[in-house]
Amino acid sequence: GRRKLLISGGIQMIVCQVIVAVILGVKFGTDKQLSRSYSIVVVVVICLFVMAFGWSWGPLGWTVPSEIFPLETRSAGQSITVAVNLFFTFVIAQAFLSMLCAFKFGIFLFFAAWITVMTVFVYVFLPETKGVPIEEMVLLWRKHWFWKKVMPDMPLEDGWGEGGGERADNKGH
Repeated sequence: GRRKLLISGGIQMIVCQVIVAVILGVKFGTDKQLSRSYSIVVVVVICLFVMAFGWSWGPLGWTVPSEIFPLETRSAGQSITVAVNLFFTFVIAQAFLSMLCAFKFGIFLFFAAWITVMTVFVYVFLPETKGVPIEEMVLLWRKHWFWKKVMPDMPLEDGWGEGGGERADNKGH
């Protein structure tokens, strides 16, 4: 499911970030020059990071939000998702070089820490959304150990509910 992809992709990205940080911190820090073989390893590990992002957080960062918003708020929710995503992409792109100069190899540990937070958040707070019809998404959140505490306990509109996608008045869609 989507949770498994996000978690496994997150773990792979964390490992890649830590490997790059260790190589740059240990090897580059000694004589301020990275050997050709270590340079190749760094490039390969960064490519593995990009691959992990490409099959997990990259596409699922758009897919999961599109699934979790109810129809009534989906367009507004997706608009906010896109705006926040683009804003932080811009901020990171603008700040990366300055952060790299300041943190040196630590920048990779900084991002590994954020990816760890994101992965733990998915593990703890994101229920599996794959295969859940949009009409039953609210039920998924109401059953989750944490989100049921903050979800309003209101009757579902139009008779949607526990009936496996059928309306309560048995008239179908």
